[in-house]
Amino acid sequence: MIKAGIIGATGYAGGELVRILLSHKDVKICWYGSRNYIDQKYSDIYQNLFEIVDDVCLDDNMEELAEKVDVIFTATPQGYCSRVMNEDILSKAKVIDLSADFRIKDVDVYEEWYQLKHPCPSYIKEAVYGLPELYRDKIKGARIIANPGCYPTCSILSVYPLVREGMIDMNTVIIDAKSGTSGAGRGAKVDNLYCEVNENIKAYGVASHRHTPEIEEQLSGAAKKDVKINFTPHLVPMNRGILVTAYASLIKNVTEEEIRNVYRAYYKDETFVRVLNKDVCPQTKWVEGSNYVDVNIKVDDRTGRVIMMGAMDNLIKGAAGQAVQNMNLLFGNEETEGLLFVPMFP
Repeated sequence: MIKAGIIGATGYAGGELVRILLSHKDVKICWYGSRNYIDQKYSDIYQNLFEIVDDVCLDDNMEELAEKVDVIFTATPQGYCSRVMNEDILSKAKVIDLSADFRIKDVDVYEEWYQLKHPCPSYIKEAVYGLPELYRDKIKGARIIANPGCYPTCSILSVYPLVREGMIDMNTVIIDAKSGTSGAGRGAKVDNLYCEVNENIKAYGVASHRHTPEIEEQLSGAAKKDVKINFTPHLVPMNRGILVTAYASLIKNVTEEEIRNVYRAYYKDETFVRVLNKDVCPQTKWVEGSNYVDVNIKVDDRTGRVIMMGAMDNLIKGAAGQAVQNMNLLFGNEETEGLLFVPMFP
């Protein structure tokens, strides 16, 4: 039995971690960490767990937690995990960090985009980027997993096969993405109030969103050259879900079916990436509440461009589900254990 602890258990991603791990046959949650709710019953905060979870919330003492568990999930704001990380913790427990602290390998880039001084850059090189579809073998032997961001997960999986195959002009890549409001976290913010979000859609972080360098770094690795993209996120009035629509110019004369076959070849063994049939566009409602990512492409012969599309649940494959996928790899479980739930509809 894997003993797990969660720091940040009362945020949206932390709550999803709890929900998923409670149904995992090989996991026992030993620590519900939340600085703001210490000594309060967890089920008083998330009443959907009434008479399911009787534990109270504990603090965020990583040193003490590492003594009691095999794996620590940190669903915390940027800067927390890197601030407390040390060799003593890593000698006792695996760490899966859902923040951006260890995702970006260039510490200068991290500090520029996040406006934070990185407190322990020595662990950045060791941390493995936790996108199983790309780094499965490296994840298995890691001590620190940098769980990817939600926008990067959907963006990378939507465009990766064509980047890797050198079929698109990387100077023309534009990624347009839309997310539900849970992507902004559970903290109170004026921009996330009902009256601000309802009946509205808006772009934000234009040419400045913090997930941009994360996407660029991963696509640069795939393309084997430095990549710069335009990435524009939008907030839409729904609870959860991400839709990515990406555009690029083709540099090879290929048909739409040939491109779709490239995607099928790349993802044929990937349980959680579903390549849709011709002319079927990904929709958030068909992946909601699941760890699946639906992808598809469309070639615009008139412009010589390809449109690459993806949809997923930002709280599951974009956060908690992917973290559990990584945990399964770390401990030798079936990668899909605890994650094969069918998308919810309606």
